Amino acid sequence: MSEQSRRPRRPAKPYRRPQKDPVRILAFEALRAVDERDAYANLVLPPLLRKAREKGDFDARDAALATELVYGTLRRQGTYDAVIAACVDRPLGEVDPPVLDVLSLGVHQLLGTRIPSHAAVSATVELARVVLGDGRARFVNAVLRKVAQDDLDGWLEKVAPPYDEDPEDHLAVVHSHPRWIVSALWDSLGGGRAGIEDLLEADNERPEVTLVARPGRATAEELLREDAAVPGRWSPYAVRLAEGGEPGAVEAVREGRAGVQDEGSQLVALALAGAPLEGSDSRWLDGCAGPGGKAALLAALAAERGATLLASEKQPHRAGLVARALAGNPGPYQVVAADGTRPPWRPGTFDRVLMDVPCTGLGALRRRPEARWRRRPEDLDSFAPLQRALLRTALESVRVGGVVGYATCSPHLAETRAVVADVLKQRPETELIDARPLLPDMPALGEGPDVQLWPHLHGTDAMYLALIRRTA
Repeated sequence: MSEQSRRPRRPAKPYRRPQKDPVRILAFEALRAVDERDAYANLVLPPLLRKAREKGDFDARDAALATELVYGTLRRQGTYDAVIAACVDRPLGEVDPPVLDVLSLGVHQLLGTRIPSHAAVSATVELARVVLGDGRARFVNAVLRKVAQDDLDGWLEKVAPPYDEDPEDHLAVVHSHPRWIVSALWDSLGGGRAGIEDLLEADNERPEVTLVARPGRATAEELLREDAAVPGRWSPYAVRLAEGGEPGAVEAVREGRAGVQDEGSQLVALALAGAPLEGSDSRWLDGCAGPGGKAALLAALAAERGATLLASEKQPHRAGLVARALAGNPGPYQVVAADGTRPPWRPGTFDRVLMDVPCTGLGALRRRPEARWRRRPEDLDSFAPLQRALLRTALESVRVGGVVGYATCSPHLAETRAVVADVLKQRPETELIDARPLLPDMPALGEGPDVQLWPHLHGTDAMYLALIRRTA
């Protein structure tokens, strides 16, 4: 008998079935949908949470943690990618996307939450065993143990270039925005380190849920009777829900008498409705009405004056969303599916026109954090002709003496002032109206006559508005 055969064999380590964590599995599924299908977290997450609640897997704390894991990971993706890249032995592009999603979830727990390091690592490795298998779970474990050796500030010292050497790249890594977006936002703000850092940090904060009470159907006072409800800052129809507030639990929202709408969007509609006008004020147009939030507010305001709103939206399915938002409006309205660049209505038909044009959405990065990683500078070139064509249509559709509101949910100068300047250069029969007095008591509205709202200054999405009167 050989020496080896006489040695006692070690007992085999018993196989342990990986423990399923419903919260982290749901967060992983949401991130995979965002990555694989170009889905948006704000559309993917609610049905996943609803299904988990129906199965009895989730309570309110579970839902809050899952939401934080998904949105926190997406917001800080650029920073976390830089940290992970420093801890792996291959280019980040060679790491399988599902593995990278699990790693990012783990890094967020380590660097962006108060979850203890040992719990963050063990929970993430267990998730990896469930969704990736034991082999890749060992890789996840090794990487996360490296990440756990330092905190966020320590890692930023290592992975972000010094501000003095490359300010834009420093801000991009520290505040988790693509460099080109940092540059564009900085240009729009007009310079200064404090302002851009405040804005980028505001983009990474969880936005409040804001409701709008649709005039004639609901009041802010009614909504304020809800738990955790506080008044809006600027719009008389706005009510904010504190953290954890659920819009679907509000009766007026379920009935369509109120809706979810950022205060910046409300202010755009209110400013257009409040612009001074001589002569008739009976026909209003929302020329890019989908999905219907501004149209619903405009229709309600129009109804109070005996005016009619025509809501036009090119995509039929989005026109259906507009019709749903306007259902029950106290006054007359009409919804049509029409191309705003080739309108079916006659020139000079309307007294007030809103054109909230398609854009990059850089003003709503708080709400759609994944958008910052999908957009490219060349997207501006694809939107530019459409934005100019829609503004020209708006100016042709309004009567002499009437008012057009050109709006975008983007602060990028190529989508805001450049569009307005180019179009008005060809239309000498127009003049800009100072929009600032129509947003009373709001600070930091700039030199005018147009208005740019900011998350860090106003607590709203970065909406832009120019009001234009047709003079001849």
